Amino acid sequence: MRILVVEDNSLVGTGIRSALTAGGFEVAWVKDGETALASLARETFLALVLDIGLPGISGLDVLRS
Repeated sequence: MRILVVEDNSLVGTGIRSALTAGGFEVAWVKDGETALASLARETFLALVLDIGLPGISGLDVLRS
């Protein structure tokens, strides 16, 4: 089961990825909204962990898309 994590803060992203991986999930981690949208267009994910305050395209804009 793949989960997409969209988080621009390296410390927070590393922690989320580590916890989810330890829980048995496969995690894809991206750091901006544009890359998140591209990832969502290419792949199917079980869930999305989305930071609202991203550089460029905001997390809210990603969610709207």
